[in-house]
Amino acid sequence: MTHPETTEQATPVLIATALQKSYGPKLALKSVSMSLYAGQFVALLGPNGAGKSTLVQLLSGLFVPDQGDLSVLGFDIRREAPKALAGLGVVFQQSSLDLDLSIRANLLFHTDLHGIARKTALQRIQAGLEQHGLQGQEGVAVRALSGGNRRKVELIRALLHKPKFLLMDEATVGLDPASRQELMRSVEALAKAGEVAVLWATHLVDEVVHADRVLVLNQGEIVFDGPPAELIAQSGGLSLEQAFLTLCPQGKGRGAA
Repeated sequence: MTHPETTEQATPVLIATALQKSYGPKLALKSVSMSLYAGQFVALLGPNGAGKSTLVQLLSGLFVPDQGDLSVLGFDIRREAPKALAGLGVVFQQSSLDLDLSIRANLLFHTDLHGIARKTALQRIQAGLEQHGLQGQEGVAVRALSGGNRRKVELIRALLHKPKFLLMDEATVGLDPASRQELMRSVEALAKAGEVAVLWATHLVDEVVHADRVLVLNQGEIVFDGPPAELIAQSGGLSLEQAFLTLCPQGKGRGAA
């Protein structure tokens, strides 16, 4: 993986500062801050109930924070939401494809929403399908695809408008091991090529091994931010799974491994 310089010359793709979000009396996020740079593959790791879903909802513009600031490519998500969200690609945990439409129709709907010229859209769609081994299947209904291939279509869709920030929200849920590894390799390659900054939200420890950085979220707070090796060293040389469970003991037994 690449390790871009986080110097004054480098401009973060995403900046979140002291994000806070409550649902009634429940404080879901307490004061979350992070920065992501182009070329970084950053894993957001946390047990169920840690606040990952709330953070993803804020980062994707579905909700706004009660407090704190959030910008994508320098655009504040409150004041300049269209410009901020134009730089964002998302693959959500729950599929949002229309199962009865073809692959092509699903992808063209996305490019139309982003105002991409039809000729350019078709070129990008064809390139994406070829990259992920789906060429020749443009007319196939999404309902007929395997879970792994549906995820490929969602990844292609998320990248059609050339975002600089790619948010993957528990994107491997329900996939078989081979499909899970294939999806991860594809996204890691995008970051390695310097095309995007990736935030990979997961509760599975084995999905963060090759990340540039791991953000461990627990009870609404970032309790660790650094390379996986540093997390292991900080715990006294335990395995990555044990280091995670030391920080988040409530994750034990909840599919954290």
